[in-house]
Amino acid sequence: MTSPTPPASGYTMQPIGHIESDFPDKFGVPRQPGLASAARAALILAPPYDDPLTVRGLEAFSHLWLTFVFHHSPERWSPLVRPPRLGGNAKVGVFASRSTHRPNRLGQSLVELLGIDTRNGVRLVLGGCDLVNGTPVLDIKPYLPWAEARPEARAGYAPEAPPQLAVRFSDEAEAALNERNDGDSLRELIRQVLAQDPRPAYRKGAESRLYGVRLRDVDVRFRVIEEAQATLMEVVDIVPA
Repeated sequence: MTSPTPPASGYTMQPIGHIESDFPDKFGVPRQPGLASAARAALILAPPYDDPLTVRGLEAFSHLWLTFVFHHSPERWSPLVRPPRLGGNAKVGVFASRSTHRPNRLGQSLVELLGIDTRNGVRLVLGGCDLVNGTPVLDIKPYLPWAEARPEARAGYAPEAPPQLAVRFSDEAEAALNERNDGDSLRELIRQVLAQDPRPAYRKGAESRLYGVRLRDVDVRFRVIEEAQATLMEVVDIVPA
């Protein structure tokens, strides 16, 4: 049987909108959707896709698939990548990973649909979003649990969610949070992000180093402390970005 001839050129795609989120930079973004439920996000549709007719009936679904572009990742790619779940040293094939360094830089994310605002264009309010602010979105599809949830499926080297580390806040960090109107939600967002240990796998082990992650409009400065065979994330300070 003769294989079909591939097209002579690539496909042209146009973003249908972009993401507004609590993650200004890719460092600190949860490695999978749903791991930071405190993160705020919205998908803003662009003309001509911002017609309310495009989302008629979408309110009947609780979750959505978003197809997007890893716009902060380089265009170069490699057939082998180093997944963080394997410690950043072992290599697997790029198509056996969810690495951002992909041939077409395409990503897929499952997010919760919290609301739809059509008063001025179309704005979808999202929960559990793991996308950098400004991420271009190419498509939206409703999630169908009866077709797409497979509890019996094998998950290879990532059989379960990453372990959650303890997070504590210094007096200075608590004072900074108490001065904000969104202090409670920002505290929970920081806790959820740091509990997953956002550090690159190859940099782990440097206990004295001070790290920084941008969330919303602040820089969160933290360090890692090893106590009684347990890893603790300590928020040292929270300062304006």
